[in-house]
Amino acid sequence: MTENWSKAVQSFQGMDLGAIGGSLPGVGAKQPDIRFAPDKLQALQQQYLQDAVGMFSHGFSAPSTADKRFSGEAWGSNPVAAYSAAVYLLNARTMMGLADAVEADAKTRSRIRFAVEQWMAAAAPSNFLAFNAEAQKKAIETKGESIAKGMQNLVHDLRQGHVSMTDESLFEVGKNVATTEGAVVFENAFFQLIEYKPLTAKVYEKPFLLVPPCINKFYILDLQPENSLVRYAVAQGHRTFVVSWRNPDASMATATWDDYIEQAVIKAIAVTREISGSPTINALGFCVGGTMLGTALAVLAARGEKPVASATFLTSLLDFTDTGILDVFIDEAFVQYREKEMGKGGLMKGQDLASTFSFLRPNDLVWNYVVGNYLKGETPPPFDLLYWNSDSTNLPGPYYAWYLRNTYLENNLVKPGKATVCGEKVDLNKVDMPVYIYGSREDHIVPIGGAYASTQVLPGKKRFVMGASGHIAGVINPPEKKKRSHWIRADGKLPKTQAAWLEGATEYPGSWWTDWAAWLKSHAGKQIAAPKTYGKGKYKATQPAPGSYVKAKA
Repeated sequence: MTENWSKAVQSFQGMDLGAIGGSLPGVGAKQPDIRFAPDKLQALQQQYLQDAVGMFSHGFSAPSTADKRFSGEAWGSNPVAAYSAAVYLLNARTMMGLADAVEADAKTRSRIRFAVEQWMAAAAPSNFLAFNAEAQKKAIETKGESIAKGMQNLVHDLRQGHVSMTDESLFEVGKNVATTEGAVVFENAFFQLIEYKPLTAKVYEKPFLLVPPCINKFYILDLQPENSLVRYAVAQGHRTFVVSWRNPDASMATATWDDYIEQAVIKAIAVTREISGSPTINALGFCVGGTMLGTALAVLAARGEKPVASATFLTSLLDFTDTGILDVFIDEAFVQYREKEMGKGGLMKGQDLASTFSFLRPNDLVWNYVVGNYLKGETPPPFDLLYWNSDSTNLPGPYYAWYLRNTYLENNLVKPGKATVCGEKVDLNKVDMPVYIYGSREDHIVPIGGAYASTQVLPGKKRFVMGASGHIAGVINPPEKKKRSHWIRADGKLPKTQAAWLEGATEYPGSWWTDWAAWLKSHAGKQIAAPKTYGKGKYKATQPAPGSYVKAKA
């Protein structure tokens, strides 16, 4: 056992992190000299030997684990499979422990840990038919039909270019997702503006504009009637508009960040004002849409314009100090590579972006479906959110390159005057308006600390609310479901860190939507008669919602 331990350490020190991490920046070009903290290494060795002895003393029995990959009955009734799972779990724990014991700066440790996580997730015995007891049992019970079906699923996914997370044939945009009634009232090369039909006899005088992320389709905010944030806003009496981004093709290969701010976000604000006749509007930005909205508001402020009365930021980053696991991908070499590759023109393929986000949670969003689809021959159940997740979008290369450098790498948006957008120096200190800031506690895309950091950047009156769950499930949480919970600090204080804020916060059951709705209502003005038609003047309905842009595939 001691010999095995020594070989494991030597293997870790000599492994090709570039191969494990794939395109992980900073890893592979020059292999780091891996050294371990002696005390941690000794503790790991003792734990490894203790666990190994315990495993052998129990013989070929199923491991005691909550890991759902090995929790099925078939694993316990198959001694070889049970043993392979136990050995794998022991080695996985040890490898992760070794990653944490590396003596290096925090970023290097994070990169090594990420690479090892990817390696261990891929190497799980559950991913191979020769070791997966459940898949073997199903093959016997179905007389090989599950294997045949698995091969059909594999061929299907190879043709479509991505692993199926749901039965995509059961969904159609505009038919059973993105179904809230409305019409396209404006479009240009970047977006279509959708106005939704009022559900109330009166609406608030200040219209409401939603800016979703352009790295995804907007209908995450309008999946089904019962979980649609768009429909909820309409039902609350808001005259609601949504930006539906165009899925970029070769004609948009030179589009820049400035183009998206000027010709999309700022234009959408202006058109919404013109149609409604209101001098000011309320706006919401979700994820990257929030970053873009904040940038647009700073540009407008620099021009002496304040057309937005209040802003909501959902799981958005303005201060990119805390970017969580995504930080492992960002360094000067990686950004320079992307700038040379597509900074002057080109497209960042949607499937590449989707794969990157999936591998942030490899067991849940990659290998789980590999096992189910191909080894067991199963068809994943219908799930609107996962259908949306697979409906990827491209990004123009220059837009993407600017975003990488000025946010994730250099964090320029929070440095007054450092970034120039649309000819104006960006200064978020001038974005002085009431804001509602929401963050999800388990968000792996926008860490809760990163979402909270906006409270320290924006100067206006602020309300911060934290919800349970992750980046999507935390946001799409309608009150009727009575799921999850949210946290609010009654005294309204916003200390420097989210941890300090949480010490004085109170947990409330259910969705945060009702709290947000009450806040938005207080900034929406008086109620007026709901409009009878879409648009106004030169802005006329041209096609029914959800429009044509959202239906274009990457």
